[in-house]
Amino acid sequence: MKESRLRRRYRAERRYRFYGKAAIAFAVCFLFFFFVAIVSRALPAFSQHEVLLRVALPDNLLKNLSTAEGEDANISEGAARRMLDAALAQELGGGGSAHERRARRALLTPLAALDLKRRVENLSASSVSSLSPSLLLPSWSLSFALSSSSERFLRAQSGGEQVADPALSDMQRDMLTALDAKGLVAKRFNLAFFTRSDSRVPSAAGIRGALLGSLWALLIAFLLAFPLGVLTAVHLEEFAPRNRLSALIEVAIYNLAAVPSIVFGLLGLVVFLNWWQLPRSAPLTGGMVLALMTLPIVVVTARSALKAVPEGIRNAGLALGASHSQTVLHHVLPQAMPGILTGAIIGMARALGETAPLLMIGMVAFIAQAPATPLDPATTLPVQIFLWADHPDPAFSSRAAAAILVMLCFLVAMNAAAVLLRQAFERKRQR
Repeated sequence: MKESRLRRRYRAERRYRFYGKAAIAFAVCFLFFFFVAIVSRALPAFSQHEVLLRVALPDNLLKNLSTAEGEDANISEGAARRMLDAALAQELGGGGSAHERRARRALLTPLAALDLKRRVENLSASSVSSLSPSLLLPSWSLSFALSSSSERFLRAQSGGEQVADPALSDMQRDMLTALDAKGLVAKRFNLAFFTRSDSRVPSAAGIRGALLGSLWALLIAFLLAFPLGVLTAVHLEEFAPRNRLSALIEVAIYNLAAVPSIVFGLLGLVVFLNWWQLPRSAPLTGGMVLALMTLPIVVVTARSALKAVPEGIRNAGLALGASHSQTVLHHVLPQAMPGILTGAIIGMARALGETAPLLMIGMVAFIAQAPATPLDPATTLPVQIFLWADHPDPAFSSRAAAAILVMLCFLVAMNAAAVLLRQAFERKRQR
């Protein structure tokens, strides 16, 4: 009987170990497929096809550039569009009918003419002495991004697939094939994805504005939530009397830590926007809402870190003649700081991924400019991902996946910083 019970216990132990290993393997496989799916969907956003064109500069523009008449050395967007069309016609040939001109212009991104206009303006703004002789030649070799339909066609063609994209006609497909056969189409790293803000055009859309908005909001949330949360935790754990009021405050803090994030968004909408009249869709307002949401988490983690400090440290400080405040400030708090910082950074990482409270305060608006101050209109990475994922143009889905990948890298960096800070404080404490 005894041996049979022992065998059953060993079988149960082996079974539990198998269940644990199977659960870990399932979780790793799920994370692997999740990561592979995001990376495969995000890779097209990190590169783009560009076409090299030899743009002929008008004679009057060359004359103004050579005589340094900067105020007259500008062109209109319509003139830039005609210059691009002439450059495409020089490479592709064909007639000059309106239908062919529209077909050629549709190969490039809608912002190509504006990009050429800005380059010419930058050229005219430079002094003649600083210009190299190659820039004053009658023609100028420049690269321009292709449209999203042209991008999909070239990617499918390079993969050996046949694409029946209704946005491209047979004439446009032949034009792209001819440009590619001439070696004028090149695939380059999409630096604009990191240097530009949101745009209606997929090839010009970037995450710079959303990234800066997230950084401003997180900085404000940290500056508000961390000192308030740590001071609250120190008072409740070390100084507050054990009575019904303290118990009620503790229960309220634990309940606030479990409240859905959209409730804090409603609170920010009522208090910060309606009562205090703070600017809508600004990182300042978003950071204050995220601080409200993160504050209970900071308090709970800070109290747990203070509880983990051995009672002997407090008794030793008091026995040596230190006051209660000196003991907490110079002995208890440094011992608990690794856990406090870890909890605060994890709370900030959770705040980075929140979307619902920011939608309630208007940070879902289309913002084409990066915020320079916390009072400027802005959006954040989660909201930007939400907007791109909901866009009808399929080219924005790869942008959304790339933004998810950037946000995941940001979260990994924040958690790595938490680990490094904890190790640094532990090494300092051991000394």
